[in-house]
Amino acid sequence: MRAIELIMCINIFMLFSVLIIARAEVYIVTVEGEPIISYKGGENGFEATAVESDEKIDRTSEFVTSYASHLEKKHDMLLGLLFEHGTYKKLYSYKHLINGFAVHTSPEQAEILRRAPGVKSVERDWKVRKLTTHTPQFLGLPTGVWPTGGGFDRAGEDIVIGFVDSGIYPHHPSFATHNTEPYGPVPKYRGKCEVDPDTKKDFCNGKIIGAQHFAEAAIAAKAFNPAIDFASPMDGDGHGSHTAAIAAGNNGIPVRMHGHEFGKASGMAPRARIAVYKALYRLFGGFVADVVAAIDQAVHDGVDILSLSVGPNSPPATTKTTYLNPFDATLLSAVKAGVFVAQAAGNGGPFPKTLVSYSPWIASVAAAIDDRRYKNHLNLGNGKILAGIGLSPATHPNRTFTLVAANDVLLDSSVVKYGPSDCQRPELLNRKLVQGNVLLCGYSFNFVVGTASIKKVSETAKSLGAAGFVLAVENVSPGTKFDPVPVGIPGILIIDVSKSMDLIDYYNTSTSRDWTGRVRSFKATGTIGDGLMPILHKSAPQVALFSARGPNIKDFSFQDADLLKPDILAPGSLIWAAWSPNGTDEVNFVGESFALVSGTSMAAPHIAGIAALIKQKHPHWSPAAIKSALMTTTTKLDRAGRPLQAQQYSETEAMKLVKATPFDYGTGHVNPRAALDPGLVFDAGYEDYLGFLCTTPGINKNEIKNYTNLPCNYTMGQPSNLNTPSITVSHLVKSQTVTRTVTNVAEEETYVITARMQPSVAIDVNPPAMTLKPGASRKFSVTLTVRTVTGTYSFGEIFMKGSRGHKVKIPVIAQGYWR
Repeated sequence: MRAIELIMCINIFMLFSVLIIARAEVYIVTVEGEPIISYKGGENGFEATAVESDEKIDRTSEFVTSYASHLEKKHDMLLGLLFEHGTYKKLYSYKHLINGFAVHTSPEQAEILRRAPGVKSVERDWKVRKLTTHTPQFLGLPTGVWPTGGGFDRAGEDIVIGFVDSGIYPHHPSFATHNTEPYGPVPKYRGKCEVDPDTKKDFCNGKIIGAQHFAEAAIAAKAFNPAIDFASPMDGDGHGSHTAAIAAGNNGIPVRMHGHEFGKASGMAPRARIAVYKALYRLFGGFVADVVAAIDQAVHDGVDILSLSVGPNSPPATTKTTYLNPFDATLLSAVKAGVFVAQAAGNGGPFPKTLVSYSPWIASVAAAIDDRRYKNHLNLGNGKILAGIGLSPATHPNRTFTLVAANDVLLDSSVVKYGPSDCQRPELLNRKLVQGNVLLCGYSFNFVVGTASIKKVSETAKSLGAAGFVLAVENVSPGTKFDPVPVGIPGILIIDVSKSMDLIDYYNTSTSRDWTGRVRSFKATGTIGDGLMPILHKSAPQVALFSARGPNIKDFSFQDADLLKPDILAPGSLIWAAWSPNGTDEVNFVGESFALVSGTSMAAPHIAGIAALIKQKHPHWSPAAIKSALMTTTTKLDRAGRPLQAQQYSETEAMKLVKATPFDYGTGHVNPRAALDPGLVFDAGYEDYLGFLCTTPGINKNEIKNYTNLPCNYTMGQPSNLNTPSITVSHLVKSQTVTRTVTNVAEEETYVITARMQPSVAIDVNPPAMTLKPGASRKFSVTLTVRTVTGTYSFGEIFMKGSRGHKVKIPVIAQGYWR
């Protein structure tokens, strides 16, 4: 009888456990006690492991490993004391940058954790998403930057860039080592390389020096599919390979598709090393618990730079402050450990307050369109020339071709239900009628949602022996973005609806039909031009339509922050780079080795790679100094010498160009050559960022202590006093004075300081000039005074001109109020 009761109890417990796990969610928990980066000793038997600002964690230290083990045991003990074994699953222990863990458990148990002694915060995990060549030449790297570091074969030497992304395709030529000088070891980096479970080979080759994957939260959330997501660092998407190649891909790799070479690809720092921390996946993006684990590991392993083409789906609703959550707090500790962080600003543009990168310790990168445009044209038999886009060869010269519409060459009219007009299924079309002619197809909604692709149209036309194809856009949602797609046969996309109507009218009037509507003879003709050669525009760079815009926000109620974001603008539209043949996210590049992709995801690794070049030249500079060098040397003019413009929607929701502001581009478009020699830098460290947090109104001091383990003993009067290379006062009442400190990183130089501002706000700078010896720092003050209240922000600039030719510029943004 007792045995039956015992079995029943076990069954009830197991059922209870199953119910808990079925309802479980992932929570990120922080607990009392210092993480490795800030532990100054005091716990019995454990020596201090804390690092000074900008100092790396010594992962070889016995003190570090023993204290890490101690923290992990404490995490396990806390969970073991509170809950029955089997009712929860610990996914990660966070030990290096924050002290805590990720656990898969029920909401009720999360509440018990929240009230447990020693627990500081319990936050439900939230999702993140990917913020999805010619640019080295556009940025002047081959002639202006690489030679100063010994040429492209030394650019970025021994600098390690960590990529928290979707993994890497290690067999790509952009990451190969057989045609390069041998790579030696990098003693400061001690990351590991996972082994591919299929090939039993590890992912590293000297260029790639670390490769790990993080998926525990994704698995717990039942989002992970090992068949397509790969339980390894293998890139199941393409995104991770693309971003790694932009920052650190090999120089001079031919970009070949469909028998044509679109130039040669190169990373910004082609000799830099790549360390892969896969935490993003194909269909769902990723989870903060996995991303935090990846960042924690990357900093522990010794990366110099972090490239993050990832951001939250929205400001985290569980925390009031945008700067304080497990993700941003982890990055603050990464910066304390001397790691420069570049993060994509987000793709929610062109609307205001769409940024997903908020904190001052991160370089938030907006996306620009560079000077390369791909255009093509369709010549009709009636003499009209219709403009379009298409990365394709021309039809045969000196010949015209008959145009045949997909709906008129069906094998069986009953298959109309399959939507043959979008030319995705060659088996529906009559090969005899298509062969040797140009196939006309319709650009349906299926192309917008990704169930149809231009690549498939090309394959359909080719398999039927067509001379080429035309895709006509007959109606379009406002703001729909059309990108050129490389195809192997002549092809063009007519994106202007009125031009598509011209084509359809010509086709219909030229085509004779019987009384049933069946075609008697096809008489419309046309030729497709050559769209392979790019046109270089002087109206570049421009802020891309999709690039997220400021003002920056400090909390979930979207209150404006006294901090400018984005920080900087870099190329992010139509970027050629490596792709994984496994990738399916970009339907037009499935199975290809290269892809032409747009997004702030592509802009962030440009900055990460350029930061690696600065780090190589100035190895002892802090992350803030590197960020300052990038920001104060930007350009706010396009190639024609006109002020930068931003793509924006017009009243009819068509795309138009407007004069850009710092809310679009931060301080301006990156200028790598100038960034290597900025003259002055605005430096800041961990204490400065802590002071910024403690000074920002509305932030709970206990919340700050929860994430930093430090009390608010340090204040800077107002958050706008943080020593950033920009000044923002979101609520300027009457008059306010802010201070900045510059440090000379060049020879002795005298700077004359001038300032200008839009008329509604007066600006005054003191002193008007200063002389700084090498390494010296000087403070200056900026007084802003309301002249008129306009209800909008006023923009200005402080310009510091050095006697040796250095030019240092920082934007000033203020919104005036009478009270």
